[in-house]
Amino acid sequence: MKKQHFIYLTDLLLIVCISVFVLLEAFVIPQSYSTITETVKLPETLSTNTEMASVTSDSYQDDNISIQLNEYRYLDTTIHVADITISDISLLKTAFADNTYGKNITAKTSEIDEQVNAILAVNGDYYGARNKGYVLRNGVLYRTTSAGSDQEDLIIYEDGSFEILKESQIDLDDDSMLQIFSFGPGLISDYAITVDQDDEVDRAMTSNPRTVIAEIEPLHYLFIVADGRTDESEGLSLYEMAQFLEALNVKNAYNLDGGGSSTMIFNNNLINNPTTTGNSTKERSVSDIVYIGY
Repeated sequence: MKKQHFIYLTDLLLIVCISVFVLLEAFVIPQSYSTITETVKLPETLSTNTEMASVTSDSYQDDNISIQLNEYRYLDTTIHVADITISDISLLKTAFADNTYGKNITAKTSEIDEQVNAILAVNGDYYGARNKGYVLRNGVLYRTTSAGSDQEDLIIYEDGSFEILKESQIDLDDDSMLQIFSFGPGLISDYAITVDQDDEVDRAMTSNPRTVIAEIEPLHYLFIVADGRTDESEGLSLYEMAQFLEALNVKNAYNLDGGGSSTMIFNNNLINNPTTTGNSTKERSVSDIVYIGY
């Protein structure tokens, strides 16, 4: 009996150790797949002199980049909207935490922003929290494992246009694609709202902080972050966000990672009030950002 009891305890301990390792590997242990050594090449004709830029607390203007921050109140929610016009699509970029593509490699949006010297940044799609879903960043394809034929992705093309497609519709050999984000869903496609009042991201509450990237037209974009989960700002459902953006006449709009991840940084300053529980303002570490910069 003692031997059987010992074997039982040994087996139980082994099962616990394996379970703990699986959880650590999935959510804690950093796994580096590749280090990013190249940056997006700017056209030779593009001036990168930012010393003559006109900068205020809510605006930035130089020969190639125009950014205006606006704050809205909608359905008891504070929404921060950055209206962006750029002269070349190479000025809209993405970056990974620690300049590394991998799993459980994260940093605060402000830290990645500083890493790449961004002018404006928002959190991305947190690709590192999932093992599936296409990852194409700055023209480099990192992950080809599909999250499913119905998964809606955002594609940004080299001409600056946006398109929201299901992964079953995406041709990964298309060299005109520069970015693919796999989170979603799409909120507006070709000026039409594509979500309804019952749509929601898995396991999320109805009213949430949100991060959205939207196209007015090629090279004219909006970065949107809505605060939520506090007494001062309730947050929005996907449909409510889509309604808000429809009023701004956006052509295409796509939902990025939200909740505690939703963060906007402008000129090294935190613009919104990121929170996970509503009890404190604190940035969550994420896998990646979308940013404007040289």
